[in-house]
Amino acid sequence: MLIALIVFIILLLLRIPIAIVLGITSVSYIVISGSLGLLNTVPQRLYSGLESYGLLAIPLFMLAGELMNSGGITTRLVRFAKVLFGHYRAGLAYVNVVANMFLASIIGSATAQIAMMSKVMVPSMEKEGYKRSFAAATTSAAALLGPIIPPSMLFIIYGVQSGTSIGTMFLAGIMPGILLGLSFILVIMYVGYRLQLPRSEKEPMKYVFVASFKIIPALLVPGIIIVGIISGVFTPTESAAIACLLGAIVGFFLYKDLKLKDIPDILVNTAMTTATVTLLIAMANIFGWVLTFEGIPQMLAKAMTGITESPLIFLLLTNLLLLLIGTVVDGIAALIILVPIYLPMVSMYGIDPVHFGIIICINLTIGLLTPPVGAGLFIASSIGQVKIEVLTRSIFPFLIVSFIVLIVITVWPDLVLWIPNLVS
Repeated sequence: MLIALIVFIILLLLRIPIAIVLGITSVSYIVISGSLGLLNTVPQRLYSGLESYGLLAIPLFMLAGELMNSGGITTRLVRFAKVLFGHYRAGLAYVNVVANMFLASIIGSATAQIAMMSKVMVPSMEKEGYKRSFAAATTSAAALLGPIIPPSMLFIIYGVQSGTSIGTMFLAGIMPGILLGLSFILVIMYVGYRLQLPRSEKEPMKYVFVASFKIIPALLVPGIIIVGIISGVFTPTESAAIACLLGAIVGFFLYKDLKLKDIPDILVNTAMTTATVTLLIAMANIFGWVLTFEGIPQMLAKAMTGITESPLIFLLLTNLLLLLIGTVVDGIAALIILVPIYLPMVSMYGIDPVHFGIIICINLTIGLLTPPVGAGLFIASSIGQVKIEVLTRSIFPFLIVSFIVLIVITVWPDLVLWIPNLVS
């Protein structure tokens, strides 16, 4: 196992894609351990890792996101946020956060939101007089809301891995997403008045009404998803299919920005992204299977109980470990690897699996922006054309408030669970 761990670290440092790293490490362990008979089982494990009805929601939500983005919903969400908040001090930064909160209910991926919103918001904010580093930091921090506010790929994968209701995970993510969004707004408020950041002209009331009217179809899509899941009318997977249908209707017939010629590109983009995610899930499933075969979950559970018997201390220690892991390992891969390891301990400490799922997903999401190797930092740095060290300094206040929110929801699980409990 030690040799396999060394292989894993070396391949990771060579910046080989994480899916390939997990596959090579797993096969290396099987060969080195002499358990060659397990190689016959590898193809079966690859397939069984993807054989889940819940995972079907991932390509459907990705398709829905592509349809809504090409159909003009994204631009109207940004415009709506600007009309409402653009005239305040640091108004465009508020717009950035609010627009990302809206988009989180459509895209569900932090890296995708960082890439997309950096192209839109960073040049716009710089043009209005903001420092480029602050614009990139605000954009990348606000994009953390993508995997937290439902629907979320991380929640879907955790639900499939743990047997937890995906719909319940979606509901549990609402309050942490709102808390994170509000904490980012407080940071912007402080920085805005301290540095006297610019504000836009207040829009006439008629433009506010026009923007509000135009945004109604865009808000119907996430609204119907949440209401449908809460009411039990359809499952999260079915809601993803309905989101695709609604996104197409809004784009084709209401906004009329979506054209038939756009469909091939939309389908190709969806297929490419889905292939990337599913390959990662399949390879991570093999890696997790190898860890289980080695008895790593049992060893860690025994070691952890030797350290503390307190569920709260266990969760706080877990936060530290997950934050470190999130900086070097892709969130989806880390989730698939860690959930089978942690579930026995979660059960042993009597922790609600929904509460733990929110904690692990937020941890791994924050890791995207945590130095030294957070993937989100490099995406924002590259697209925003900001030096990584300058971006890191600018994003530090956002990381601090993210850690505070994480600690708050760790200590008070009712903040996470009250909406699911209210619905049930």
